[in-house]
Amino acid sequence: MFTTHPFDDDKLREECGVFGVWGSAPGAAAMVALGLHALQHRGQEAAGITSWDGKEFHSHRAMGHVAGNFDRPEVIDRLPGMVAAGHVRYSTSGETALRNVQPLYADLSSGGFAIAHNGNISNAIALKSELVKRGSIFQSTSDTEVIIHLVATSNYRTLLDRFVDALKRVEGAYSLICMTPEGMIACRDPLGIRPLVMGKLGDSYIFASETVALDVVGASFIRQIDPGEMVIVSEAGLRSIRPFGDLSPRPCIFEQVYFSRPDSLVDGSSVYSVRKSIGAQLAIENPVEADLVVPVPDSGTPAAIGYAQQSGIPFELGIIRSHYVGRTFIQPGDQVRHLGVKLKHNANKALIDGKRIVLIDDSIVRGTTSLKIVAMLREAGAREIHMRIASPPTKHSCYYGVDTPERAKLLAAQMTVAEMADYIKVDSLSFISVDGLYKAAGVASRNAARPQFCDACFTGEYPTTLTDADDVGPADQLSLIADAVH
Repeated sequence: MFTTHPFDDDKLREECGVFGVWGSAPGAAAMVALGLHALQHRGQEAAGITSWDGKEFHSHRAMGHVAGNFDRPEVIDRLPGMVAAGHVRYSTSGETALRNVQPLYADLSSGGFAIAHNGNISNAIALKSELVKRGSIFQSTSDTEVIIHLVATSNYRTLLDRFVDALKRVEGAYSLICMTPEGMIACRDPLGIRPLVMGKLGDSYIFASETVALDVVGASFIRQIDPGEMVIVSEAGLRSIRPFGDLSPRPCIFEQVYFSRPDSLVDGSSVYSVRKSIGAQLAIENPVEADLVVPVPDSGTPAAIGYAQQSGIPFELGIIRSHYVGRTFIQPGDQVRHLGVKLKHNANKALIDGKRIVLIDDSIVRGTTSLKIVAMLREAGAREIHMRIASPPTKHSCYYGVDTPERAKLLAAQMTVAEMADYIKVDSLSFISVDGLYKAAGVASRNAARPQFCDACFTGEYPTTLTDADDVGPADQLSLIADAVH
């Protein structure tokens, strides 16, 4: 059973967000807490902050939101120092436990080592098995801990070389912020699947999963961390190394579609503008005669604006969202699940009654929420409902740090589009094409030169090897993801 809000389980969820500060006076932890607030959408089950005061590391990790855990002065006072890193986390159906909350910390022979990770190591199970046979003792079920053990057991002399050696052994996706007595390291996997940016505030360097976190603390955006780049900041200053060679970047396209906040920049593009362009392209590819364009709030709103502007059909808020529904207010029994969609979304009946509706959403995963929202609009008197989806059909699971169901529970993997339309009970259903999604993101087409993004959830073309997934059968893949993802 998923432990996040029972009515949010029909969305893909980003697994986590990271934020790090080097050189903030009087205290870095307070700034990290503010940054994590801005990244709360990337992980809502747990949060942690680790600081370095020049002599010792200090950590506080807690279940739940940043607010309520890191907005108390007594907590921040226990995290002194001008260097700090933080993490917000989702879990899957695996263990939700304090021991998995990041940043993870270990005392190595070179000193303390703290790490915060956004992504997923797709050969973590194989590496963990090897490390355990060699005597490593794991304290969590997080794939991130594998990196710590690889650093600890590397034969290289310097910590930086040991860290590079460790990362050369892992496959998958990672954006990392690491703290050592020698400095802070921010790095991104060679394909740049997960995002990471760098900013500056006064003399402080800041690293974050999204630019919106820089905005919140008043920092200026410098640039993204490039795929395969490792940025080291210390008392000696800032330097960059690229130890992994040159590969063709494959950033996650779903950051543009759904994960990132619309007020962020991702890989140099305004997320809000890309989502509007997706909606416009969706209207070009899948027009329909209708009276109103209605988004499923909030994630469908920018695409719905783009669809309305392109099509000339009026945009209206035909569904009103409540932002005050508690995440764990009750155990999600079937009856509560059935009623729960109206706690979060309610039809604007005076607007909907008798109208032909174009309903815009960002994706369909299981289809359960779509089914209930369509039923709600029918009850409100909608004459026709034409659903338009601002991403291609999600047919494949993600192994790069996104909480997806196993493939058997992905509606598009089991049904044709026509069958999905019948199941959801809409008059028509259409998705943006893969090429259309690329065009909206500023690339002529997927095959113009090469895939510019990781789009494996749509195409099944994974940009890395998937050692752990290849070594197990389909029935074991859900538990694999639950154990390996942090």
